Amino acid sequence: MVKGVAVQFKGYEETIPKMLELIKFGEELKKHGKIVLKPNIFENSEINKTRAEFVEPVLRFCMENKAPGAEVFIADGADGKDTMDVFEKEGYKKLAEKYGIGLVDLNKTELTEKQSDEFLRFDEIHYPKILEESFVISLPAFGKHEELQFSGALSNMIGAFPASKYKGFLSRRKNKLDGVPKKYQVHDILKCKMPNFSVADASENGKIYAGQPLEIDKQGTRLFGVDWKEVPYLRLVDESFNTPRIQKET
Repeated sequence: MVKGVAVQFKGYEETIPKMLELIKFGEELKKHGKIVLKPNIFENSEINKTRAEFVEPVLRFCMENKAPGAEVFIADGADGKDTMDVFEKEGYKKLAEKYGIGLVDLNKTELTEKQSDEFLRFDEIHYPKILEESFVISLPAFGKHEELQFSGALSNMIGAFPASKYKGFLSRRKNKLDGVPKKYQVHDILKCKMPNFSVADASENGKIYAGQPLEIDKQGTRLFGVDWKEVPYLRLVDESFNTPRIQKET
């Protein structure tokens, strides 16, 4: 599978299918019985949300190229909001109805408890079983982030922390994560599972990216004048996945 490509943006409906055809992504899709598209549906002052109009041509390509009988889902877990309400507000409910697929609230879905001596800040992580069992496509919108410096395919997976386990007793926010710097949140959730592929919306900067999530994040930082090695979580993930014996930090 391709490491990472970027193409000039000429509209979602024109650019995305051509790019996925070019890299023969359909051949990869046919290998999998369950495919999950993971957008970032929740926007606050720091993070760019993923537009439904960006997701639609990716979804259509998956539906047209998947193996017979393979299931396709869109999944995310909003922080501080009801995920299904956000899905409806942002156009994902209509998208799911149009293509006959399921929407999954990662805040409420079935979980599995993951433990690893490679976690840097968590003793265990409650991880959505559907992500563990599926071919996961991270669908971020590249952007700047106050704490992370850059939000992309890897930081998008923070949404996999389920509110059912990480929200406060009197809160809807996942505020049990607040004591863990985001670079460690990203690292440790990726140690549960690295997304298998990513398509990233950088249309505001005239590009669409596709490929291995870490690789396209490295490429995407250049759009914002940032060296990926200066982005703490990207450097941490790169070092950890290439040399997976980082000692747990306290």
